[in-house]
Amino acid sequence: MLRNIGRKGRDLSGQASSKDSTANQNPAVSRETVSRETGGEVDTPIAIAAERASQVLTPGGTGALPRPAQRRILTVANQKGGVGKTTSTVNLAAALALHGLSVLVIDLDPQGNASTALGIDHRSGVPSVYEMLLGEVGLREAIAESPNNKGLYCVPATLDLAGAEIELVSMVARENRLRNAIDDAVLDEYGIDYVLIDCPPSLGLLTINAMVAAREVLIPIQCEYYALEGVSQLLRNIELVQSHLNKELFVSTILLTMYDGRTKLADQVADEVRKYFGDKVLSTVIPRSVKVSEAPGFAMTIIGYDPGSRGAMSYLDAGRELAHRGGQQ
Repeated sequence: MLRNIGRKGRDLSGQASSKDSTANQNPAVSRETVSRETGGEVDTPIAIAAERASQVLTPGGTGALPRPAQRRILTVANQKGGVGKTTSTVNLAAALALHGLSVLVIDLDPQGNASTALGIDHRSGVPSVYEMLLGEVGLREAIAESPNNKGLYCVPATLDLAGAEIELVSMVARENRLRNAIDDAVLDEYGIDYVLIDCPPSLGLLTINAMVAAREVLIPIQCEYYALEGVSQLLRNIELVQSHLNKELFVSTILLTMYDGRTKLADQVADEVRKYFGDKVLSTVIPRSVKVSEAPGFAMTIIGYDPGSRGAMSYLDAGRELAHRGGQQ
């Protein structure tokens, strides 16, 4: 038995020596094999993410999107908090800007989170949407460009906006204050293609102003049961605005957010939303992601913070889908 083992060992050794000599005789084959085995092809999650990030960060790497036939003004609304309104507003805006479009975000939430995510100064005293609503400053004075996103502009919100609803109550044409403040001449000067209005989590005067100023409503819906309960009330308010204040207003887009594929509930909610709203629901679903939550803490969108992440790729896909749909009723 020992002799047989020794014989087999010599045979294996000889085979190995033969392979080594073949590799030495044909070094090109050896190098090609090594290259393929050490990552010449993108076949790992990290490599795929790195390739995506490189494409996003390369100027023109993501390609260009068609400009809309006419400027699109969208209100991002849902009176339920924590469904991803602000996150979706800034990241969709960044996705559109990255594809060569000019985008204006109007932060109509007194918390000012959209301003923070875009790196815009929104301390008290800075010209903001509050002064615009009161008629104290114009759009030209309040608009500012995001330092981290070329072609992305923002009208910031300050804490002063928290008391705006009380002040608006006694004003003439209080529901039209934002629409009258959005100067088309200034938008033309900046070449704005999209205006995204980030609403507060309520159905008060600020949200009504946003709906009167817009033509389209984009509703982010969290993939959880409670998110469905408030949508019916929101739709009733949209119908009231359509009837009395803005006949052109309509729901153009539904975006499913915070999707967790590990739960059956997420799939059930997504199915229910698609059954009710049909083709208004984007096929792209935004996954629940820690990176998306971290990005605003660095005054960045997810596309700038971690361009290779699932969240960034999802918002880029959603932005493309939104642009190609064209806002048809």
